[in-house]
Amino acid sequence: MTAFVTPQPPAHSIAGPAKVLVCDPIAKQGLDQLRGLGCTVLNDPELSEETLSRAVRDTGPDVLVTTNTPVSAEAIEASPRLAMIIVAGTATDHVDVAAASRRGIFVANCPGRNSTAVAELAWGLILACDRRISEQTSELHLGRWDQRRFAAASGLHGRTLGVVGLGQVGQEVARIGTAFGMDVIAWSRNLTEEKALEHGCEFCASLINLAKLSDVVSISVGGGEDTDSLVNEKFLSSMRPGAILVNTSRGGVIDQAALATAIRTRHLRVGLDVWADEPDAPEATFRDPMIHEPGVVGTHHVGALTEQAQRAVAEEVVRVVKAWAERGHVPNCVNRAVATPATTLMAVRHMNRPGVLAHVFYTLGQAGINVEEMENIVYGGGEAALARIQLDQAPREEHLATIRANPNVLSATLSTITRRM
Repeated sequence: MTAFVTPQPPAHSIAGPAKVLVCDPIAKQGLDQLRGLGCTVLNDPELSEETLSRAVRDTGPDVLVTTNTPVSAEAIEASPRLAMIIVAGTATDHVDVAAASRRGIFVANCPGRNSTAVAELAWGLILACDRRISEQTSELHLGRWDQRRFAAASGLHGRTLGVVGLGQVGQEVARIGTAFGMDVIAWSRNLTEEKALEHGCEFCASLINLAKLSDVVSISVGGGEDTDSLVNEKFLSSMRPGAILVNTSRGGVIDQAALATAIRTRHLRVGLDVWADEPDAPEATFRDPMIHEPGVVGTHHVGALTEQAQRAVAEEVVRVVKAWAERGHVPNCVNRAVATPATTLMAVRHMNRPGVLAHVFYTLGQAGINVEEMENIVYGGGEAALARIQLDQAPREEHLATIRANPNVLSATLSTITRRM
């Protein structure tokens, strides 16, 4: 990989074309469109968690694009120039978002762009489990014809599909389930009955009840600590004997020991695109013991990797980079604070002149008052503006008097913010 030694602008500057390091495969049209924006694009899909830090340090990118390659705190801190991390997909659990937030680095994703592809694979796994397609293929390869053995599939029409996680992937899985003539029930942490009905599902308030009622369960929740072992021994022991379980989210969502037990004792049929022990590299030895359990069929974590989905994701990556480079706006940002410790909103109407806001901020700084958030709205004609500044405490009257003393300040008023962290 080429190392760039040209002078670098200050960290997080978007002056001039951005340098983009892509550490996973991405559709060629996305790379071409980034170059069309004037970006310097470095594409090294062979990078791994171990080598990424050095690459970031050596190349000094403004933007890092990842799909599955883990982005550690070490990689995030490797270059002061790094300003944004884009996940070319939905799940961001392989990025140390907290470390990025501490460094003032945006983390964005591309939600929904690959949801159809993931749902299609989920249904491929459901059908493979129900009709035992991989087992039949293996028997045929061995020259064995055993029609009676494989003629006992239960079928799907009229049976119950339970969707765990009614996000965009889950919604698509549910829609296809309805087309198959299945009764669809759904559970999500924040799901309501009204929202479930909007997507053609019956609302299931209890995850365990969903397990008891379903002939097929499809898991499409996000990864992370909140969903680790969400599907546990209690859930699995509640599933119907011979039921189908499909996971296209993250391997850690399922308690692996409990799953192995349920496969053996309840004869579950299981389709997995994600694994608890996945290799870091795209080509490697696969050692997850779950694949050797009876009735398990699997794929190589390729749910989102159709050409259609990759093109859609690449286009979204380009849109995020373009919006950031041109306007400083980051679509799909996942690490902007939902709420801050701000207690007071100060509205400063001022002439649109150099140094006015510097005077305001200097006064606040001298008073020991922190600015949590702000926006500056310029009125038509460009003569005047309004700064809306959220503060962690209210300025005293003498601070306001100092601010108002500037001849370019038209007014400065305070109001209370009721929102808290």
